[in-house]
Amino acid sequence: MHRSAAPLAAILLLPSVTLAPSAVQADPPRPATQTAQPAPAAKTPSAFQQLVIISFDGAHDNRLWERSLAMGPKVGAHFTYFLSCTFLMTKAEGGRSYRASGHKVGASNVGYAQNRDEIATRVRHIWQAHQDGHDIGSHGCGHFDGKDWSEKDWSAEFTAFDAALDNGWKAGGIGAEEPDGWRGMIDGIKGFRAPYLSTSTGLVPAERKAGLSYDASLVTKGPAWPIIEDGVQRFGLPLIPEGPTGRRVIGMDYNLFVRHSMGVENRKDSATFEQRTLKAYRDAFAAQYDGARIPLQLGFHFVEMNGGAYWRALETFLTETCRKADVACVSYAQALPLIEARKKADPSAF
Repeated sequence: MHRSAAPLAAILLLPSVTLAPSAVQADPPRPATQTAQPAPAAKTPSAFQQLVIISFDGAHDNRLWERSLAMGPKVGAHFTYFLSCTFLMTKAEGGRSYRASGHKVGASNVGYAQNRDEIATRVRHIWQAHQDGHDIGSHGCGHFDGKDWSEKDWSAEFTAFDAALDNGWKAGGIGAEEPDGWRGMIDGIKGFRAPYLSTSTGLVPAERKAGLSYDASLVTKGPAWPIIEDGVQRFGLPLIPEGPTGRRVIGMDYNLFVRHSMGVENRKDSATFEQRTLKAYRDAFAAQYDGARIPLQLGFHFVEMNGGAYWRALETFLTETCRKADVACVSYAQALPLIEARKKADPSAF
């Protein structure tokens, strides 16, 4: 889920260079007929692809797994799924094995899987997502607010997450079906988003120790490039204009749900909420597509709030956007090398 009232959650140093003696020798005189060549023109933002990064937090409802996995190839997009690990264990199992910092054994703000069959279906969906080229990331386990957690607390949460994924097929009663590559997929997880976007000073050191290369737990005033902290690329969901007055809101379905209906389900006005949301997505995209082409990040949950308004708006937005020749709808993992390539080609943009 996503916090609404809690606080919102580099200096680029040029290395000192010592030139080799040969590097400081004067150039030989040019022939009289040779003319100096003009410096290559700087590339404008429109020379680069507009990136759109869509992510899902929690990723539990198997019906919405199916919907999102069908949506990806239909619209031409890859997604990041930030998994909550308690959905890979039942309450009986979690009650014995999982304990978050500051909480009782077995506590979870999002509950557990109802039964083994549910887990079996879920791990198959996770594996399909991985095979389809989507990015599997971590959302921790019990969805607790980590604003007071130490590095050790975060590390314990990451360890619990890895253990739950490692045991996922057995927990689903289908251990014999675990595919080759499942453990490699777990080792390859490189991203994390904190529940409620709530972080502490211990988070990044724990992420680095866990081998994570990016974090997506920040909030930014608008679309922004990731910043580098202790070797971890830190992304932020943007505040985007929304509604008749253009008042800004975090670009995530839960925050729109709170904006539109005070967090109370309202199916009657679902179509109105859908159109407001779609306009906000279109406007936020256009501002970057016609401007600096900073990646647009939007976040979602596996919950159809306000009658599915936000999922419908998402699918419409991606259908009309992702197949543009100069747009790429990518996961966070896919975005990282693309951003690095742009940084090299267009350093003035950063």
